[in-house]
Order: sequence, then C-alpha cells, then structure tokens
Amino acid sequence: MLLSMTGYGRGTVTENGKTITIEIRSLNSKYTDIRFKIPHNYKEKETEFRKIITANAERGKLDMTLDMKSNLGDEDFGLNIPLFKRYFKELTSLSKELNIDHGDIVQSILRIPNVVGGSEDSIDEKEWDLVRKALDEALTNFGQFRKSEGAAMEKDLRFRIENIVTALKEVNPFEEGRVTRLRNRLKQNLEEFLGKDNVDENRFEQEVLFYLEKIDITEEKVRLGQHCKYFLEQLDTKATQKGRKLSFISQEMGREINTLGAKAYSSDIQKFVVQMKDELEKIKEQVANAV
Repeated sequence: MLLSMTGYGRGTVTENGKTITIEIRSLNSKYTDIRFKIPHNYKEKETEFRKIITANAERGKLDMTLDMKSNLGDEDFGLNIPLFKRYFKELTSLSKELNIDHGDIVQSILRIPNVVGGSEDSIDEKEWDLVRKALDEALTNFGQFRKSEGAAMEKDLRFRIENIVTALKEVNPFEEGRVTRLRNRLKQNLEEFLGKDNVDENRFEQEVLFYLEKIDITEEKVRLGQHCKYFLEQLDTKATQKGRKLSFISQEMGREINTLGAKAYSSDIQKFVVQMKDELEKIKEQVANAV
C-alpha cells in the first residue's frame, strides 16, 4: 500500500450548542512539519495535537485548523482594547506621515492576530472530548484521502516501470548490429590510414575486443532489470513509509540508464534510452509525493 503525502481531511462535531470543525491539509516534505491555526486558549494542547497527528500522518508538511462556533450566538469573544488602540494610533500616524489613504483601518486592525480573541479560560473537559472526536474524524478522512491518492499513484508507477522494462527488452535486437558496425568502421579507418595490406589482423582483433568491452551494456541491462524488479517488490510490501526507499531505487535506475546511454554507440538504442529517462523522470515526480 502506497500513501500520498498530499492529503485533506475534515471532521465536524455539533453538540451542546457548539460546532467544532477541524481541517488537516498536507503537502510533500522530506520531514514531518506541522503548523497550527487554533484558538489561543488551545495553545496548551499543541503538543498533544502534534503527537496525535504525527502518529497518524507519518510524514509531510501539515496544516491543522481548529474552528469553534456557537450555534446560540453567545461566543465568548472579546476585543483587546489596549492592543486595538495601539495599532490604530500607529497606523493612523503612519498614514498621515506618508500622506496615504488609510482606507477602512478598523477592519484591517480587527484581522490582526490577538486583537479579537476567544476566552482565555481553561479548556472544559467535555469540550476537549468533542475536539478529540472531531480530530479523529478529520484524521480518518485524511487517511482515506491519502490512500486513494496513493492507489492512483501506485498504478501509474507500475505502468512506468513496465514501460522501462519493455524499452529495455527492445534494446536487445540492436546490440549485435552495433558490434558489426563498430568492427566495419574500425577496419575501414585502419585500411584508409595504413593501407589494406598493412593491417595486422591479430592486432585489429585485439582492438575490437578492447572496444567491445568498453561498450558492453550487459551489466547495465541486468542491474536495471533488477532495480525495476526490486521497485515493484517494494510497492507490494505492506509498509506505509516507502517513499524514501523508492526514491533511492529510482536514483540507482537513473545511474544505469545514463551509463547505458553513454555506452550505446547506437542511435536506435539511444531512442530507447531517451524513453526510459522520460519514464524515470515521471517516476521521480510521483515518488517525491509518496510517504
């Protein structure tokens, strides 16, 4: 099972005249990075939020938003009057000094963090239970989203690997012709330079064998085939965190494909090398988003 690092989950609980909504979003990242947008009085719970989310999300750049609304219209919100006055005084003075229109300065100040805030009272245990319930629902939906995205990703990765394996097989028919062309070209060059009667056949065969060893791509083909097989084996494992391992395998695949292209000495083989590189780039893009 492959999981996508891109995900979204929402959980909503309505009880006791309150609606609590938690949203979790994630993007790809090498590490686990969590940011919170929560009421000020819930800051003390941030460590617990982080622990719960990390245990479920595993890896990625995550954002969690906690929104609480009263259905009775009795939210215990207040205005931080001293802070509001300070912002108003400073912004008004600055707009006069720079001779600019301050516009709707009141609305702008109200959007500044901590100017309007919720109650600073300690968290009620019943309310915390509701928050946990909303968080569990959000994480469940978040996990389902990641699984769905991961399944589509896995299907595409298998398709790309199969394309590389197919292209690798297509190289075989062109290997023998490549050797023949190399032999003929070397012999023609020697005969033109030294004269046909002055070519030492034994030395010529030695040189041909030397060049054949340099351009032999058997090892690269075998290793690339093994890497493709190992990649598919990792997709079949039950582990959820496999993105890094798949990334390492794709890097090894790239090395073999590059070496194969450098030793090809054949325009026909190069065409398949280009196809394999194109598929590998698409694989790397997908793997970068895997948990």
